[in-house]
Amino acid sequence: MYTLLAQEGKARRGTFQTPHGTVQTPVFMNVGTQGAIKGALSARDLREIGCQVELSNTYHLHVRPGDSLIKERGGLHRFMRWDGPILTDSGGFQIFSLAKLRKITEEGVHFHSHVDGRKIFMGPEESMRIQSNLGSDIAMAFDECVEIPSPKEYVEKSCDRTYRWLARCKAALGAYNTEEDAVNPGQMLFGINQGAVFHDLRIAHMQRIAELDLPGYAIGGLAVGETHQEMYDTIEAVEAYMPKDKPRYLMGVGTPGNIIEGVARGVDFFDCVMPARNGRHGHLFTWGGIINIKNEKYARDDGPIDQQCDCPVCRTYSRSYLRHLFKAEEMLAMRFAVGHNLYFYNSLMKRIRDNLDIGSFARFRQEFTEILDKRV
Repeated sequence: MYTLLAQEGKARRGTFQTPHGTVQTPVFMNVGTQGAIKGALSARDLREIGCQVELSNTYHLHVRPGDSLIKERGGLHRFMRWDGPILTDSGGFQIFSLAKLRKITEEGVHFHSHVDGRKIFMGPEESMRIQSNLGSDIAMAFDECVEIPSPKEYVEKSCDRTYRWLARCKAALGAYNTEEDAVNPGQMLFGINQGAVFHDLRIAHMQRIAELDLPGYAIGGLAVGETHQEMYDTIEAVEAYMPKDKPRYLMGVGTPGNIIEGVARGVDFFDCVMPARNGRHGHLFTWGGIINIKNEKYARDDGPIDQQCDCPVCRTYSRSYLRHLFKAEEMLAMRFAVGHNLYFYNSLMKRIRDNLDIGSFARFRQEFTEILDKRV
């Protein structure tokens, strides 16, 4: 259940109840695609860096080690030793981005695994079964993520099919939740709005899926090639038609500035691989902008990554040492950098929530939106 606590313009401060705890929103979900954060962070690390929700991927965990194996081990929470909320993506985006050979039908998608080439079929019922076996708190609907740009006629047909798939997802998950051996009987389904950057299609699709009265709704199919302004305009077009009493999730977005602007437009949930991926390459987020720790100027810098950060890395290690770890290609470099970046993102969300609590989000937005995305 979503509870609205405060609002400033369209920006919302709230809470969302899940079977594994209450989420304070707006929230950034830390992406552990295969049940782990790329960069050698464990579930214990996630607690230390302030993670509220861990996000894993249906497609990847189905391919290996297999969702049936994870169910036998008591579900994903027990398997990875994370006791907080988990959201699982449906696998749709990965199928459309990773599978070189695929065939879309009304029933679902036939494709070849990117790991071993074996043939796999996934439709709404299969995606829900996999997510039920994983036992996440939030299961995402199986949908088609179309490329941008795509012909409007195709996008419209895709939206219609995605709606029919969503209705099937709802029926399937409802049935799976009643099974005696259900890993998480309280698992909730979020629907996904599609329509590329065609506002009329986005609005019509949102109106239709809102009628299914789901626990939450996502805006999908963005951050895939459109401009930032096109993304913001699309969010604004859709937001007016999203249920006010349900959480809104902007999938796969984005930079700190994108997140602040998303919050300003009424979004509650975010996820993105950016902080972990950038960290693995030495690009670190700070309250003064983005730095490349591999640069020569940090070779003798004994200060922390960020003077304003109190993450475990900044409390203990210097820029000089972290640069050395990267130059020496030590695995510890990635662990420290990814840990810092995720801590930064989680701290960013807390500062957003704190400012919404006291009605000063507009000032925070004006001060930080541009500077946080700037390279120093």
